[in-house]
Amino acid sequence: MAKRRMRANFEFINKLGVDRWCFHDRDIAPDGKTLEESNANLDEVVALAKELQGTKIRPLWGTAQLFMHPRYMHGAATSSELGVYAYAAAQVKKAMEVTHYLGGENYVFWGGREGYQTLLNTDMGRELDHMGRFFEAAVAYKKKIGFKGTLLIEPKPQEPTKHQYDWDAATAANFLRKYSLIGEFKLNIECNHATLSGHSCHHELETARLNGLLGNIDANTGDPQIGWDTDQFLTDIGEATLVMLSVVRNGGLAPGGFNFDAKLRRESTDVEDLFIAHIIGMDTLARGLRNVAKLIEDGSLSELVRKRYESFDTELGAQIEAGKADFEMLEKKALEWGEPEVASGKQELAEMIFQSAL
Repeated sequence: MAKRRMRANFEFINKLGVDRWCFHDRDIAPDGKTLEESNANLDEVVALAKELQGTKIRPLWGTAQLFMHPRYMHGAATSSELGVYAYAAAQVKKAMEVTHYLGGENYVFWGGREGYQTLLNTDMGRELDHMGRFFEAAVAYKKKIGFKGTLLIEPKPQEPTKHQYDWDAATAANFLRKYSLIGEFKLNIECNHATLSGHSCHHELETARLNGLLGNIDANTGDPQIGWDTDQFLTDIGEATLVMLSVVRNGGLAPGGFNFDAKLRRESTDVEDLFIAHIIGMDTLARGLRNVAKLIEDGSLSELVRKRYESFDTELGAQIEAGKADFEMLEKKALEWGEPEVASGKQELAEMIFQSAL
């Protein structure tokens, strides 16, 4: 069955005309009764994938699925059981090897159960330290096997656990700084996860970008009226435009890219629906990119933003931004100037300019 699914996967990829795919290890090959058997199952399917890829297709990323098996009920890298921690490390080691073998460009860590249900029975500090050491070991192994791709962490606030440690982009960035992993990892931002964390996708992308951590995008969408991961295909042109605005500001995503991490609705049962969904997802992002080009060429939005902060384009503003203005200096200016004038934020104008590009 696993080989049939892999052949169907590449038939679909070729018919779509795309040259990247993504995988979880246990999604492409079944668990065995032992780790050795699981690895053998994976090797057999990966050998077929290597053949089907040819010379033009390769994985955008690979990852290990560390959340469905009962052994991971308390987490993987954050499990309270040392044996589970070791098993997870072995599974990630193998997943990194096959990603490298297939020519993968990135490797993703999504900690579906790296979190807690209650703090009453949880040593949060110890679990976070263990996760930090786990990621250090992943960095070391990446270098040992010569994998040149990017290691990515995918933030998500909850589900299946009550509270996951990589809650959002800002939390993940803080974690990477604390454990001296900045420069070794970037973030894979999923739009639906942004919804669950109470943010817009644009907010999460900008937070990642401004921290130098935007590496890949799961370009799906969620339903803000539903409190779980609906993983729908992105069809909102406005949302896609904001997504592509962050990508352009980031100078692109390479070696990362876009994957959908989306699925058909249960009621969409025709084979053609799978093609329609992927096509509209790709076309929506392409339309978003064209809209960003319009915004940049027009220049009105960037000029509005520039004008809003022009009071800082002064000698004192430059001193503030260079960290050379102390409170005494600023107090003196405040006493000299009196009550400051506050200009309009022009939000409606900004929204009108944005909508005109759609």
